[in-house]
Amino acid sequence: MFAASASTARGTDLREEGRTRLTELITAEQRRTRRERAHYQELRREVDGISRRAGRHDERVKRSQAGADRQAAGAGFTPLAGSGVRVTLDDAPPRPGGPPRGVGPDDLVVHQADVQAVVNALWAGGAAGMQIMDQRVISTSAVRCVGNTLILQGVVYSPPFRITAVGDPRRLRAALDASAELTLYRKYVREYGLGYAVRSLDGVRLPAYTGNVTMDHATVPAGAAPGGAP
Repeated sequence: MFAASASTARGTDLREEGRTRLTELITAEQRRTRRERAHYQELRREVDGISRRAGRHDERVKRSQAGADRQAAGAGFTPLAGSGVRVTLDDAPPRPGGPPRGVGPDDLVVHQADVQAVVNALWAGGAAGMQIMDQRVISTSAVRCVGNTLILQGVVYSPPFRITAVGDPRRLRAALDASAELTLYRKYVREYGLGYAVRSLDGVRLPAYTGNVTMDHATVPAGAAPGGAP
């Protein structure tokens, strides 16, 4: 306490210094994440090239590669183009005099559940592919929010959040309208000014998914007793 008082007495703004350090840390981590993503994509291309060259001389590898190629589009590993929709979610703008009585800060920002509700509705509406911000997402992609920022595959995004889907625009819009979670969100849009916009698009091009797809799981060996030693 004495040290903090002495520092403050010299005119040091402790709050701003801490905020600056945190901002610098976030920026540095984002740069590192982008470098690692680029390196991962380069290594993945090398592995794919090695596998294809091996397939020229090994019929088993060739058949496996052909099977993977047939399923790549459905899994999101190839670019996708077509008509679709784009949904934009945004925090409520500041109001003169502050928020209405009884309304907290959490009521005025977009949450993880709101983004996930849009994603779920678009999948339910028959979306053939989807993109959040500038990244392609697949069925195992995880959407995480910290405060009013979105974290997707190691990259941090600030609102407005844009979710783009390829599919029949009428079906996609109908699925958005039918979502109970989004019905509640649209109530907050009307009452508190949260951002919500749906736009139909004639030409959408989604990039291929480039994230990690390694999955870990555990199984119980056949005949093993519950609670027994492995």
